[in-house]
Amino acid sequence: MATLNAIAQKLVEPGKGILAADESEGTIAKRFALIGLPVTLESRRDYREMLFRSTEAMSNYISGVILIEETLNQKAKDGTPFYELLAAADVIPGIKVDRGAFPLPGTRDEKITEGLDGLHHRLETYAKNGAGFAKWRGVIAITNQAPTRNGIRANAHVLARYAAACQAAGIVPVVEPEVLADGEPGDHSIERCQDVTQETLDTVFSELRLAGVDLSGMLLKPNMVTAGIRARQRPSVEEVAERTVATLRATVPAAVPGIAFLSGGQSDEEATAHLSAMNRLGGLPWKLTFSYGRALQTAALLAWNGEPANVPAAQRAFSHRAHMNALASLGQWRPDLDLAA
Repeated sequence: MATLNAIAQKLVEPGKGILAADESEGTIAKRFALIGLPVTLESRRDYREMLFRSTEAMSNYISGVILIEETLNQKAKDGTPFYELLAAADVIPGIKVDRGAFPLPGTRDEKITEGLDGLHHRLETYAKNGAGFAKWRGVIAITNQAPTRNGIRANAHVLARYAAACQAAGIVPVVEPEVLADGEPGDHSIERCQDVTQETLDTVFSELRLAGVDLSGMLLKPNMVTAGIRARQRPSVEEVAERTVATLRATVPAAVPGIAFLSGGQSDEEATAHLSAMNRLGGLPWKLTFSYGRALQTAALLAWNGEPANVPAAQRAFSHRAHMNALASLGQWRPDLDLAA
């Protein structure tokens, strides 16, 4: 467990965060549709290679990268394994291990994440292939009918079983219970999000304790407490920060080394501003940082546009966004720093 704690601490070291590059083929197809790029094995490889070879970003601002099975074993165009590119930047490779969210029987609008079958053997293989941490996402939707206690508890129980299996295999579990801001109808208030997030995190940590998970050898990847993306009333940056920190203080034990937020449908700048505002509150028992996918990659993707000649510009865009979030993890981001880019 001392080794797991050391890995967890390194993932949330000051001024760094986690790049989520674990898009499924369907998700990356949506990203590539923004630039009209077909999804092929080669296009996925080239895009991820562009990110992983962004020396400034990877060496200075990124502590870990969440991969999928394809990418963990993939090689760059010149034959260099991706794990070697990450190792050269002192970045820890991680692996998404869930198999996706599916309708939860007996409920309306709720889902349960699958993938526990055979997980123990898969984790052993991932560990041998160099993965230091893993990620599993549970999805909690807010609708007129959801979430139910059963839906929350079912996802929390699965997250706990996953986390225990990871630690048995010597891998740090990143526990991701996401209360959706961009689900349907997505018009809920920030108060509703806070209530659901608090109940979800309470249930998750209850299940983690029952499963015997060592809290010092894990990380939490939660949503921030925000209004739904289609809510009419938009809370201020300060309100999001204060409500999120209050919810975490009420639910997350101090033994957890760090909290790496997902962006959850926020704009790039919103995700950065909210993280920085939380860190400016100070006096927190855990480190707060980022584990962003879209909010780190969109500017780089648009700059790249699938063209080899655009790689340097795309890498500059990625490095800028990573730098802004690194500053936010220290409470040092300012809007003028983004405008100056």
